[in-house]
Amino acid sequence: MRCPFCGESETKVIDSRLAHDGDQVRRRRECTSCGDRFTTYESPELILPRVVKGSGSREQFSEVKLRNGLARSLEKRPVKTEMIEESINRIKHQLIVAGEREVKSAKIGKLVLEELNNLDVVAYMRFASVYMDFNDLDSFRELIESIEKAPSVELKKHQIPLLPDEEEEQ
Repeated sequence: MRCPFCGESETKVIDSRLAHDGDQVRRRRECTSCGDRFTTYESPELILPRVVKGSGSREQFSEVKLRNGLARSLEKRPVKTEMIEESINRIKHQLIVAGEREVKSAKIGKLVLEELNNLDVVAYMRFASVYMDFNDLDSFRELIESIEKAPSVELKKHQIPLLPDEEEEQ
């Protein structure tokens, strides 16, 4: 690491510790030439895949676009910011773990729908109405009916199993 004060390329590490919940390493360094001290932070560079849009064009994954899409769907809904950030991190994690260089925007849309379904049904419907591009009222009605029939994720968490077999499935 080059010294920011004198430009010397030789520095020594005096202290290292984890920072930002263990996502970074904080290093205190000292220049071997001028003796000045400075701090550096190291974090892993995680490569997110390029996004292949419906038109066939490609672009870099944008966390800003993901956050804006979720925010638009969740506007005026009772969902905590921390929960939104956790959802964004889960989506990014799934994209990184997949190990693909490119991912279709439709796959990202499905991941967003899954997260919204766990966060807020109204936000899910808002996003689905744009993402699924409904052509008629009947297909939209079918989606609403399928949501009404399926118990929410929150309800499933708190539901007591009626039969012993149900405990093993969860």
